[in-house]
Amino acid sequence: MKPDEIEELSFKIIDDEAGRHNFSPDQWSIVRRMIHTSADFEYMESIRFHKDAIARGLEAIRNGENIVTDTNMARVGIRKSDLERFGTEVKCFMTDSEVCRIASKTGTTKAKAAVDAAIPDMENGIYVIGNAPTALLRLIELVKEKKAKPALIIGLPVGFVNAAESKANLIAMDQPYISNIGRKGGSNIAASVVNALAKLV
Repeated sequence: MKPDEIEELSFKIIDDEAGRHNFSPDQWSIVRRMIHTSADFEYMESIRFHKDAIARGLEAIRNGENIVTDTNMARVGIRKSDLERFGTEVKCFMTDSEVCRIASKTGTTKAKAAVDAAIPDMENGIYVIGNAPTALLRLIELVKEKKAKPALIIGLPVGFVNAAESKANLIAMDQPYISNIGRKGGSNIAASVVNALAKLV
């Protein structure tokens, strides 16, 4: 089978196994791609959408705003070919020399320092977190302090320490987000959300 035939069949299987649901067509296209990436139907129960999330995300992509990720894995997983026509750049500051220096000097995580470094680049754009709860917690602080103004936060950090808690804090905010409850997530899942949004533009 050709790659596009495999993908088409995969989506058909997902649709059949998922059965009836209450997602809008746009929401389902995102959830379905998350399931396609992970083979995990639990995302149907755990996913959470802010009411303005998809609209703000699509607007950011159409306007060619930056997409900033918390890991290079997420950055690499985002399909640049679907974004090129909008002039969108996908950035990650985790290996930036100044970020590494600040993290080492202050004893904080590079993920947290990278959020601070990305403040100018994330304005009206999309911040994508699939790995580091410390990045999401710092981003939440900056948004609450009105120091950071992303159009959309894709908050899907994975893990056992503060992953679920950081996402719960995000979901409690009146800030456009796509997130989930619980420990599951990951850079590949976060990237799949961006890829699904890009297909909707």
